[in-house]
Parts: sequence; C-alpha cells; structure tokens
Amino acid sequence: MNQLNTKTELADSWYTNAERKAAHYLALLQEELGHKSYRDTLLTDFRLWEKELIKPSAWQSALSLAGRKPDYKDYGKFLRWQRLTGGLDDYLERSVTYMYMRDLGKDLASPSTQRRIEKLVAFLKQHLIPSSDSSNDSKGIPEHMSLAGIYRWAQREGVELAVIWAINKLRRVSDRIPPEMNAEHAVRKLIKIMIGVVLHVMDDMDDHILPAERSRRLDQGIRLGYSYGLTYPFIDDLMDSGVLDDAEKSQYARMIRHTLLHGSVPDVKNWTGNNAGLIQYVHGELREAFETIRKHQNPESLPIFYEQSYVFFQSQDIDRDKSPKVTNYTNEELLLPIIIKSASSRLIVRSVIGAQEDEAFDQRTFYYGLYNQLADDFADMYDDLAAGAVTPYTYYWSNHRERPDLLNPFELYWAVVAHLIHRVYRSQPTARKVILERAIGGLKRFKQKVGVDTYQSFMRVFAVGDASFDNMLERLIQKADRVDFFDKLLREQMVSTLRSNREQKERFSATVKGIREEINALLPLQAQGGSEILGESLTDAANYSLEGSGKRIRPIVAWVMCVEEYGLSPSSIAPLIRSLEYMHTASLIFDDLPTQDNASSRRGKPTLHLVHNSATAELTGLFLIQKAIEEQSSLTGFSPKSVLQLIQYSSSKAADMCRGQEMDLRTRGQALTLEELNILCYYKTGIAFEASLLMPAILAGTDEKEIQALKKYAYHAGIAFQIKDDLLDAEGNVAMLGKPVGQDESNSSSTFVTLFGKDGATKTMWEHFCLASEALNELPRDSAFLAHLLHYLIQRQS
Repeated sequence: MNQLNTKTELADSWYTNAERKAAHYLALLQEELGHKSYRDTLLTDFRLWEKELIKPSAWQSALSLAGRKPDYKDYGKFLRWQRLTGGLDDYLERSVTYMYMRDLGKDLASPSTQRRIEKLVAFLKQHLIPSSDSSNDSKGIPEHMSLAGIYRWAQREGVELAVIWAINKLRRVSDRIPPEMNAEHAVRKLIKIMIGVVLHVMDDMDDHILPAERSRRLDQGIRLGYSYGLTYPFIDDLMDSGVLDDAEKSQYARMIRHTLLHGSVPDVKNWTGNNAGLIQYVHGELREAFETIRKHQNPESLPIFYEQSYVFFQSQDIDRDKSPKVTNYTNEELLLPIIIKSASSRLIVRSVIGAQEDEAFDQRTFYYGLYNQLADDFADMYDDLAAGAVTPYTYYWSNHRERPDLLNPFELYWAVVAHLIHRVYRSQPTARKVILERAIGGLKRFKQKVGVDTYQSFMRVFAVGDASFDNMLERLIQKADRVDFFDKLLREQMVSTLRSNREQKERFSATVKGIREEINALLPLQAQGGSEILGESLTDAANYSLEGSGKRIRPIVAWVMCVEEYGLSPSSIAPLIRSLEYMHTASLIFDDLPTQDNASSRRGKPTLHLVHNSATAELTGLFLIQKAIEEQSSLTGFSPKSVLQLIQYSSSKAADMCRGQEMDLRTRGQALTLEELNILCYYKTGIAFEASLLMPAILAGTDEKEIQALKKYAYHAGIAFQIKDDLLDAEGNVAMLGKPVGQDESNSSSTFVTLFGKDGATKTMWEHFCLASEALNELPRDSAFLAHLLHYLIQRQS
C-alpha cells in the first residue's frame, strides 16, 4: 500500500508540474489578450507577408499557361501544376520548413537546419514528385505510396524486414479496428506518427554515419514509431469511441495507469464486459509495443518516457471527461488539459527514441503544441459540434452569450501565433512566413469545407472584434493562393489510398467469392454413360478431387481477365474455366502420389490415392487432362485460329509443367542454386499463373506487348506465390492450409526457405512482388484485380 501511495504521489507531482507550466503559459497569453498587443504585432506581420503574396510577372505568365489551379487533393495534377507555374520549390521549402518546426522542434535560423531542409526538399523532388509523363498517375496511387514503392525505399535503406513487419502489423490492426471506429483514420494517424519518429531518427544522424548503423537506427525507428503510434488507435481512439462501456473504460484506464506507474503491463484474464475478445487482442499488441519501447530505452530516458506518457494520458482523460451539459467550466479547466496534451504528445517522441535532452527543443515544442491543437480544433469544429464533443471552440460557441468571461479561442489562437513568431522564434522571417501561411491556409481550407454561409456564421461569433484585424484577415484569406502544404496533400492522398485499398479489397473479396461459387457449379463431371460394365468410378474419383476447399485462383483469374478485362461473355468462356481447373486438379493428384510428394491430405480431405489407390489416382489425373482438352476444343464464338493457338499453348505448358515436376523429383536432396530454384518455381507454379492470364488474352486477340507484360507479371507472381507456400510449409497451420506442413523438409526439397532462411525468403518474395507490381504498370489498362491478387498471394495464410 505504501508503495502504491508513493507511486500515486509521484504521478500527481508529474501532472501538477505540467499543469503549473501550462498555467504560466496561459497567463502570458491572457496578458497578451488583455493588452491587445498581439493585434498590432500581427498587423505588422500581415503587411510584411502580404507583400510576398504579389506574384512576379513571370509567375503570371506561367499561371496562364498552366491553367486553373487543380484541387489540392489530386496528388499528381496538383504537383505538376506547382512545377509548371514555378512554385514547386517554394511549396516544398515551405512544407519541409514547417515539418522541421512541427515534428522536429528545430531552430529554423540554424545553418544546420537550413542545410537539412534543402537536402530533404531535394529528396522529395527526386522521389515523391511525379514527372510530367508519370505513367502511374492515371492509375491512382502514387508510386511511393504503393507497397512496392515503400519496399523499394526499404531496400535502399537496408530496412526491408522492419518495413515488412510494419506492413503486416498495420494490416492486422486495420482488420481488427471495430466498426464503431474509423479504421482509415486510425491507420493514417498511426502511419503519420511512424513517419514522425523516423524523421526524428534521421535528423539525429549525420552525413558521415556508416550505412550499417544508419540501417540499424532506421529499423529501430520504424519499430518504435509503430509501437508508440499504436497507442492512438488502441488507447485514445478506443477510449473516445462508444465501443467500451463506462465500466470497461474504467478498467482500461486503470490498466494504462498501472503500466506507466509500475513499468509492467497487468494481465487482463479477469476482464469483465462485452469486449473481452477485443481487449485480449489489444492488450497483447500494446504489451508487445510497450516492451519494444522499454527495451530500447536507456536508464536516463526511461523515467522521462514514463512521466511524459502519464502526463499525456492523464490530460487526455481529463479532457475526454468533459460534458457539453456542464456550463460552468473555467477557462483553466478548458484550456490547461489541451495545452498539456498537445505539448506532451510531441515531447514523448524524443523520449521514445532515447534522444538526449534538449531544453531548447522542449521549449519550442511545448509552445508549438497549443498552436497546432487550436488550429486542428478549429478545422474540426463543424464535425465536433455535430458529435457533441467539448473543445474550446464548441464550448465557446454554445456558451459565449451567457459566459462573457470565456476566452474566445480564435482570438487566443492569434495570440499564440504572435507568441510563437516573436517570443519563441525571435521574429525570424522564415518562421513568420511559414506560420502565417499555415494559419491562413487552414482558414481557407475550412471555408472551402463548410461553405461561405456556414463560415460567415462561425466568424460572426469568433471574429476578434477589431475591424482592422478582421478585415485584414479576410483580405489575406481571399488573396493568398499559395498557402498549400505538402503534408496536407500527403494526408489527403494517404486517406484516399487507404480508402481506395479498402474498397478495392472488398471488391476483390466479393469478386473472388462470387466467381468461386459460379466456378464450383461448373466443375462437376456428369456421368459418362455407355456400358454399365465400365462404371463411373473415374468420374466419381475426379469429382471427389474437384470438391473441397480449393482456392480456384487460376480459373478465377482467367474468368476476371475474360469477362472484366476483355469483355467476353461468361457463358462463352465456361469451357476454358473448366479446363484450367481440370488441369490444375490433375497436377495435384499426381503431386500427391506416393512416388512423388506422398501427401496424406489435400483441400482438407484425404488424398485421392488414400481413398482409392495409386492406380485409380493416376488414371483419374489422365482422365481430367483429357477432359480439359475436350473442354478447350468445345470453345465456340471464337476464331478457329485462336482456339487452335490456345490448345497448342495449353499442351505446351502442360508438358513444361511435367518437366518441372520431374526436375523437382530428380533434385530432391540436392542443394539448388537460386537460378535452378527460379526455373523450378516457374515450371511448377509460374506456368499455371501464366496460363490463366495468357489463355484469355489469346482468345481476346491482344497484342504482343500486352502478352509480354502479362508473362512478366505471371513469372514474378508465380515465384512470389511459391515462396509464400514455402514459408507456410515451414511455419503454417495444418487446419488453415488444408494439407500437412513440413512436407518440404520431409521430402528433402530445396526451397527458398532452405536456401535463404525465413527472413531471406521473405525478402525474396517481396522482391518478386515488386517486380510483378512494376510489370502491371506496363499494361494498357488499370487492373485493380491483379494488383490485389498480388497482395493476396503474399499475405494469405493458407
């Protein structure tokens, strides 16, 4: 009990100290508001900045040539417009400068900071800005936001395994976010925090650091960034949502406080409430995240991490507990918690990465926090009012008539702006420019978001009340055109990408499910008829093998290519679909035989040779191959030349698959080279993918360029698929796979896992994923299905 009291007293002292500092800051701002001195100061700043808004004549000419400014949410068009109008350099410099202020808390006048800003601007121009002829722009997702683009960055930095780990973690988090919460918003925020932590890590490294050490630190930064970022969806957002009831929220808050006070995560075996399953998952993820952060702390930074984290959680909890029904909150009760939480959320980052204490950084970050929070609350005011949330703006909006003592948060915001420019950044021209551009840009976006009428109704309540100041502000909002920021563009693009990925994933899943059901109905063989003496045992054996939990990937791909890509009718291509699955099932029957893989189960059932015998299994495989050829020859509605070409292609590839299986059998027990393994994978697996793509293309009469792009895609997708199979065989789950694991080891087969180990095999799989993704860019059409098929191939669990 004494230890508990001591810990509680320590926590109270942490928050009391933070509250005292916040109260001092608020008193300074109230003094500024009382004297109205910030108005004259900012009017001078506004006039100086206004002169910079006058565009040079060269820009006027460029603007006329480039046409109307596109919506800033259109990533490619907006950035190319910036380039065409000569504003790209200023746009990027403004954006990066702001990032160094907001995320890194840097002194903008420092020559070192200026050099780093120039370096990052150059990097962005090289890697993130689309060229004038960017082929990917029309296909929606900027290259650097695609999984392939992210992995290519990871390769350059030597952090492939950390990025793969983070991608898998983010996917699982997204899948587990409850429907009452916004999964896209949660993942976007998590990614933003990860990027912020990585930026801190990169900024702490000088240009002379050895590549291996740079990779090690970045790897650590990615894992720490995810671990810290996870607290937002699984603590802040979860507590803010209606998922947990009041009793569960109380239990959860006690668990968080215990963790930060005692340095250990308590168990949740005795959790009471309706969300035990969710809490068990969240608890496991947060415990892992907490241990990751704690493991990377040094003895000096760990107490700082605990203190800042506790102060942040406590301020959030106090702020969250406010009710719009309470009409007598004081200014201090409204504002102190948000001053504390807005500062501590950024200060935590430095302690998470174990950075050395930097008093100047702490000061700049502390004072910046309220500026950012008040700007965000203003931007979200319309939505917050609808949701019944209590913020300084919503509370003032609802109570200002009855409560003349309340501080106008909009006026407070401008006092904070003046304090930042002149007291924190010592009237630096760069700081003045970027802070004012950010502030005016935020007002412009809010006006566009809610509409002129709603905006004016808000401003009638929140305007400062000084005609010179208010009129100048409105003039700048009307006049300022180049006040956009790259991080806002990235945010919109990230949200758009996450939403598009979710929608496409849902369409992919629905398409696969629907087509699989149609295909399953097409596959059963009818009784052959004829003499009763012959019987139907082969037909029954074939149907047994065709049944079960087959993924039907190959016929599904062929169906999508035929119907959705080439516009062929489903009825006309039914024979092709049947032939592909008959050929594939025949190959599985042969693979499972005792003379080959000697498998005991397939598609969740005993293998055919165990149900009947090896002779029947062999004959059934041959029977299905002949039925496949029969189906192909029955294709009607296509030119005889195309059908003949398809049959020739199919026969040739079936022979190649036999050669691949023979190579597999012949080389068992031998250590294959990478070249030999690639050949083996292509002949055993890649050919089947290729056939499901090229046979529809042959029927549709596509040109040679598209054929070659499809071949390239199929080659790399097939190898990626095989490597995933190797990984699942090494570490998979029998129940999920529907077949035994460890088959490769028992058969002494060379695989990517035996050649490279699990980590090396995983990286090789991702390399082929990237090459297949890049091959898709060569296609004349945007195939979202093939893109998501790639994602499925490397992320599947069976």
